[in-house]
Amino acid sequence: MPIFYQPVVQEGINHLDQEEARHAIKVLRLQSGDPLRITDGKGSIYECTITDIAKSTCSFSVHKTISVPRRNFSIHIAIAPTKNIDRIEWFVEKATEMGIEKISFVRSKNSERTVVNPERLAKKAISAMKQSGQAWLPLLQPIQPFDQLLDFGGLKYIAHVDPENPQHLKEAPPNGHYLVLVGPEGDFSQQEVDLAVEKGFQKVSLGATTLRTETAGLAACFILNLINS
Repeated sequence: MPIFYQPVVQEGINHLDQEEARHAIKVLRLQSGDPLRITDGKGSIYECTITDIAKSTCSFSVHKTISVPRRNFSIHIAIAPTKNIDRIEWFVEKATEMGIEKISFVRSKNSERTVVNPERLAKKAISAMKQSGQAWLPLLQPIQPFDQLLDFGGLKYIAHVDPENPQHLKEAPPNGHYLVLVGPEGDFSQQEVDLAVEKGFQKVSLGATTLRTETAGLAACFILNLINS
């Protein structure tokens, strides 16, 4: 059954927004009395029944609420946006499908892009959350300077292209709260790497090949999910 998004069900809002309603009515041809599944992106999935359909509105009643707890680990990827915005949108979509708690966008010395469209990225994340049937929407944070992302209380890693780097991210312990920094195509500068190491980050490899930014971000997300599977 398709799942729809309404973030304020708990506040008593019992109708879909216009875009979601249009999809239910025009695309799926749902009718009054049909079952409906809704996620609020905040840990709840609602089993509902459509009570009324008009031209651009779809109202529902909730008859069951399923609470989905947070995972016992969390993944935060801080990534430099790519020059081609389609590639970073692809990363947001796929990382959301795979399972991620937080995505930040970092501005570093070699950044190719310093502006993103948060509304468009949020739509990509919402669509991926619904497609994958999840109850939690990842938090998307705006572009921040590199040094503002270094004060983190969990397990801290910086993905860095270095053939002599002995540590692979797959060696991270399970059940952790992880932050992985992923740089632009030109990688982080040596000064940025040194600063991160001073702040307690560990340099890690993501494999023997040099990955594009969005591939590296997704690889990090996949590795940490696999460690905790």
